[in-house]
Amino acid sequence: MSEDKIIYYLFLIFSGAAILATITLYARQAMIVAYILLGILLSPSALNLVPDIHLIRQFADIGIIFLLFLLGLNLHPQKLYKLFGHTLLITLVSSFLFAITGFCFSLLAGFEITDATIIGATMMFSSTIIGLKLLPTTVLHHQYTGELIISILLLQDIIAIVILLLIPVKGLAEMSHSYLFIPLLALPGLVIFANLVQKYVLSYLLIKFDTIQEYVFLLAIGWCLGIAELAKWLGLSAEIGAFIAGVAMAASPISTFIAERLKPLRDFFLILFFFALGATSQLEMLADVFIPALLLALIMLILKPVVFKQLMSRAGEPVELSAEVGIRLGQISEFSLLIAVLAMTQGLMSERALSLIQACTLLTFIISPYLIVFRYPTPIAVNPDLRRD
Repeated sequence: MSEDKIIYYLFLIFSGAAILATITLYARQAMIVAYILLGILLSPSALNLVPDIHLIRQFADIGIIFLLFLLGLNLHPQKLYKLFGHTLLITLVSSFLFAITGFCFSLLAGFEITDATIIGATMMFSSTIIGLKLLPTTVLHHQYTGELIISILLLQDIIAIVILLLIPVKGLAEMSHSYLFIPLLALPGLVIFANLVQKYVLSYLLIKFDTIQEYVFLLAIGWCLGIAELAKWLGLSAEIGAFIAGVAMAASPISTFIAERLKPLRDFFLILFFFALGATSQLEMLADVFIPALLLALIMLILKPVVFKQLMSRAGEPVELSAEVGIRLGQISEFSLLIAVLAMTQGLMSERALSLIQACTLLTFIISPYLIVFRYPTPIAVNPDLRRD
């Protein structure tokens, strides 16, 4: 493909995303909705202005690698230990209930057991992007609300990481026990290796050259992509490698600085990821699953707030606070889309099941922000009295 073609594609994607993002902000929506809708609009099944989706997908996968790397950077072992105390049981019980609901609904909707299992798994998670972007941080009450939401989201992300780790192992019945044993050994080996390199090499380099921001930026990217590639070589996934690299570097005193520096790069590639997600959607298939997707979306939008409210109030939190957290966590997650796409590429689910998850997630992305901005303080609240930064 010529360089001019790549520039033309990037022009269409980012200029179109800027226009649609403006519209979605006026409509009190999360910008992720704009990226997915733009992908559908420019896809081969619609206007066909970006026919080579495979090229965009290759770039887009880098965004997921950086997303998991930054997630790991925020998971310092001490923070993980604190999280396990208060919200672990809430997260586990709620995730189980959401998964069972999604599984049973999928069976009733006519999906095979394998499809229903993956659909159920994708229902467990809430959106980090929507949950945090619509949360004010300047009010003391919402600082504590934010801590609860972040703790639940991080624990959900850990569950998602485990699922992502299991997905690449396809065709289990056809594999020898020795082949399956390799990834099981590779995972702890990679964790030990990453921590040793961070402790004896990275930490020394970061302390010695921490004033040179360009070097810190370069070292972080090299470390992330290096461990990601090593993980692939060991039979794991690049996403798992990036997550391990992030957790290992979380112990660094400048991990917060690194995370802030990498966010724009992550956002650049995530826009491509969500665009590619929409562009690979088949309009005919989306139309076929729209009714079950709408029903499942409504079930989750109702069930999640109720479950979170009941579990958190039983854990000793005020009822009003529990209800607010439930509403803010009432949607499905971008991690659900990632799990579904990866499962599809590994041949573990049907295209119809993938379309159901995509449509259901997008519907909750559209409906959930309205439930939040009309009732609770957010940076984009309709009521000026509820608008908080």
